[in-house]
Amino acid sequence: MTFSFVKDALAQRRQDNLLRRRNLIRTIEDQQIEVGGRRFLNFSSNDYLGLNNHPQINRALEEGAKRFGASSSSSSLVTGYGYAHQKLEETICQWLNKERCLLFSSGFSANLGSLQTIKNNGVSLFLDKLSHASLIDGARLSSKKDDIKVNRFKHNNVAHLRTLLQASSNDKLVVTESIFSMDGDISPLKEIANAAQQAHAKVFIDDAHGIGVLGEQGQGAASFIDTDITMGTFGKAIATQGAFVACDDSLFEYLINFSREYIYSTAISPATAWATIQSIELIKNEPWRREKIKDLSQVFKNELDSSISLLPTDGSIHAIVIGDEEKTLTVSKQLAEAGFWLTAIRPPTVPKGTSRLRVTICENHNVKDIIRLAKEINKALV
Repeated sequence: MTFSFVKDALAQRRQDNLLRRRNLIRTIEDQQIEVGGRRFLNFSSNDYLGLNNHPQINRALEEGAKRFGASSSSSSLVTGYGYAHQKLEETICQWLNKERCLLFSSGFSANLGSLQTIKNNGVSLFLDKLSHASLIDGARLSSKKDDIKVNRFKHNNVAHLRTLLQASSNDKLVVTESIFSMDGDISPLKEIANAAQQAHAKVFIDDAHGIGVLGEQGQGAASFIDTDITMGTFGKAIATQGAFVACDDSLFEYLINFSREYIYSTAISPATAWATIQSIELIKNEPWRREKIKDLSQVFKNELDSSISLLPTDGSIHAIVIGDEEKTLTVSKQLAEAGFWLTAIRPPTVPKGTSRLRVTICENHNVKDIIRLAKEINKALV
């Protein structure tokens, strides 16, 4: 027995070609996965630098478990904060040139906890129109000061941002992503930082898809601007799990005392923290991983039919907007028949009418893979 609205909502999703289902994935190697007994070449992974299952990271995970245990067993403010967590925070601060850093269980909780806590003090938030769901939820949720407006500026439109900032007399925080998760385009970070500075606003960067990928040492947005607050995730290019918020010392102390997501969540595994330190060292010292992504991305652009438009990007994410939900599902199935795993991205993840293929090109793909994929996409769409 279940609620009637559950059946009705699922039936509507099915009718609209928007129903989601999980797939049991068995990872093999080099972006090969097995689903339902069939093997596919995975182009939907966020393992941008090909570091997942790296032997040095795995050894660090094992060492961390032996030294510190697999679980922190408590929240960070009780007994869950240990040496591995402290060392990881210090590593991130040095990497990104930030005063302080605190760890969260996920990027969603980091964004939610940070923005909700900041907004509670009457700060006006200015979010890019295509901001991730976690940023939107964090901006909207508040236990007080609900009269404070959440402003949304047109995607990557600095002129519109300036207009909105000029109309506000409150404390202000501009929120955007470095690389947008569904379009793959890069935010005009320097222009946004300049607009914020002129309006006496602070800048919050969600660096989930930029950290590890952008910059000479993979520092993400920190390679371009001196952000006031940076959120980065470990589960994508860094290839572990969890997230961080890096900021100045005073905001760090404030979040520790007032962010409910931080205070009341069990700290991340110390073994994972230890493995993440090793991953960051690899990212800093192996720039060839980022260069390979650029080279493979250029091959993909060259091999794709000129009639197929790719949204511009300097990262791993390449969005091919198809539009219709049913057609996007059909193309995804055609590619699966050819041995490629490319998830159809549909509303509400993207706006209605912009369903797409989200191709992620990772370091452990090769030129042959890319050429084969482009030919199959051409066959399906041209």
